[in-house]
Amino acid sequence: MTDFDIHRDTVIKADPAQVQALVDDFHQWRKWSPWEDIDPAMERNYSGADRGIGARYFWNGNRKAGRGDMEITSATSDRIGIRLHFEKPWKATNQVTFEFAPDAAGSTAVTWRMTGQQTGFMGLIGKLIPMDKMVGKDFEKGLAQLKAAAES
Repeated sequence: MTDFDIHRDTVIKADPAQVQALVDDFHQWRKWSPWEDIDPAMERNYSGADRGIGARYFWNGNRKAGRGDMEITSATSDRIGIRLHFEKPWKATNQVTFEFAPDAAGSTAVTWRMTGQQTGFMGLIGKLIPMDKMVGKDFEKGLAQLKAAAES
């Protein structure tokens, strides 16, 4: 078993509420998530609340996109917490947080973090290829796309 903590940061020239609106509504993830364009035929379903606590998003895609679901478990003006559950290509449940900190210039510092444990086969892979190396570039792409969406 290998614990991991992946995070990336960016500064977005938009107010925190505007940035947060793109994160706490799973329908908006199509505008910025780095995984939304992996499978053009990916099935998506939404349930629970429209946004914020209780909002749920299910996806089922090709081998690369996999299958899983997310649920927003906490939401405050400065932080959104998400339970991320994968079914395929491997089973895992991780915690994701987005933190939003306004600055004096009217911008928002955003931190995207995922924590969890790699077990079984993924635990072995994690010893060879750190999770940060596997997912870090996706976080960077996603934050760049979130920045573009919020600043447009």
